[in-house]
Amino acid sequence: MNTNNSNAVPYIHPEAKIGKNVMIGPFAYIDRDVEIGDGTWIGPSVTIFEGARIGKNCRIFPGAVIAGIPQDLKFKGEKTTAEIGDNTTVREYVTINRGTSYANTTKVGQNCLLMAYAHVAHDCILGDNVILANNVNLAGHVQVGDYAILEGLVAVQQFIHIGKHSFIAGGSLVRKHVPPFVKAAREPLSYAGVNSIGLRRRQFNAEKINEIQEIYRILFVKGYSTSHALEIIEDSLEPTDERDAILDFIKSADPGIMRGFQQLNGKNPDED
Repeated sequence: MNTNNSNAVPYIHPEAKIGKNVMIGPFAYIDRDVEIGDGTWIGPSVTIFEGARIGKNCRIFPGAVIAGIPQDLKFKGEKTTAEIGDNTTVREYVTINRGTSYANTTKVGQNCLLMAYAHVAHDCILGDNVILANNVNLAGHVQVGDYAILEGLVAVQQFIHIGKHSFIAGGSLVRKHVPPFVKAAREPLSYAGVNSIGLRRRQFNAEKINEIQEIYRILFVKGYSTSHALEIIEDSLEPTDERDAILDFIKSADPGIMRGFQQLNGKNPDED
């Protein structure tokens, strides 16, 4: 472990477990029952409370607060954790609260980027390679799938699920579940096409993207009820991992998914 050589040394509780080659900047506060993996950089004035579990090669920037107690009146001081996976970057003034007895943990996956002033509340579960842009706010119990991107100022209501490989436009208010592989925008939040650019970047081929687009045309564009659309998808499209992921997500969605696409200026979003 290395610390800054100035007089402004960090406070590190003697019971904290610090890995090899960890750099901790001046004025940082490291509480008891904290674990920090090898090669992680903790910037100046970072606060890490008890229950934090930080992986290897992470970067935690100044002013971030990790494992603060939940902002939930039902919290009674139970022993819970806030976990951050390997290679994740947490930028300035991000807050990640501990879990409650509901799930016992708040979890941020590997290779994530949480930009400045983002907030991850108690019992949230973020997958790997998730990006939360500046000032994203997640209420309690939110789940975010792998590779999802939430642009700046997105606010997500409690217990909402956001599917993998989805993209949510900046300033959106998320009150319903967002299925995997889609773009979501407008107010109220609605389907804005398949996240084809993101999928291509992640090596989805044209055939697979077309399959996903056809599923969402049936679900969101053609005017069917959700239950009827699901029947058509199951009857007319061969089972694939992507098809089944979409169907499983929608069938388990309570209080339901965001609304379907409504034409704006006569343009179909799947034609872009």
